[in-house]
Amino acid sequence: MLRFKGVFVLLFLVIATSCATRKDIAYMQDADNAKQSQLQNYEPTLKPDDLLSIIVSAETPEVTVPFNLPAIQGNYQVDNNQNGIKTYLIDNFGNIDFPVIGKVQLGGLTRTEAVNKLTRSVSEYITNPSINLRILNYKVSVLGEVSKPGSFTVPSERITLLEALSNAGDLTIYGKRNNILVIREAEGKKSFTRVDITNTDFVNSPYYYLSQNDVIVVEPNNTRVKSSSVGPNTTLYISVASILVTIATIVILR
Repeated sequence: MLRFKGVFVLLFLVIATSCATRKDIAYMQDADNAKQSQLQNYEPTLKPDDLLSIIVSAETPEVTVPFNLPAIQGNYQVDNNQNGIKTYLIDNFGNIDFPVIGKVQLGGLTRTEAVNKLTRSVSEYITNPSINLRILNYKVSVLGEVSKPGSFTVPSERITLLEALSNAGDLTIYGKRNNILVIREAEGKKSFTRVDITNTDFVNSPYYYLSQNDVIVVEPNNTRVKSSSVGPNTTLYISVASILVTIATIVILR
């Protein structure tokens, strides 16, 4: 009887030690000992293929009509919301074709820099203009071992890596938390960076705040990889069966 109790204890220990640990799952594990980080002053940089909404306002709305062309040419009525305003796609050279002014290079500028540049140009025609600029197609994509993979529009033009993962329903239990891939395009080149969200240091990296069109890829851990061809539970069953056979063999030989 004591021999069988020993077998069950050994079996329990083997299974327990083969399970995932907190180190594999918990986020920002050193948060209790981490130093207070400085909040980053993040602002998106405009890029080719960004779709912009640009609305010019002034004390006298009528003078802004030439700058606020409707999406479809025809009758245009000025109101408080200025619905149906034309949008502007930044071309491969970083330019937009803005009414009255002509080509304006906005690619490579931050949102604030772009607003200031347009304000200076429009000021030659309107006194004290106000520019409202927004990126309409600001989005990020999350793929791999998350609950709801897909692309997500970001209305606020500011999103962190953790927020993007949250929008995707968080990582599954099979996702690698210490090896998340962030694919980013800047100045016509793609970069591939690995981020470890089990460590708080990543909040100070350039990849804590995401840029428009960033792609986040969560890799599967070894358990998911091994079970991909035989089903998620088969590997566990085989492991347990192997352990039982090994223990039984030891008991019989003794």
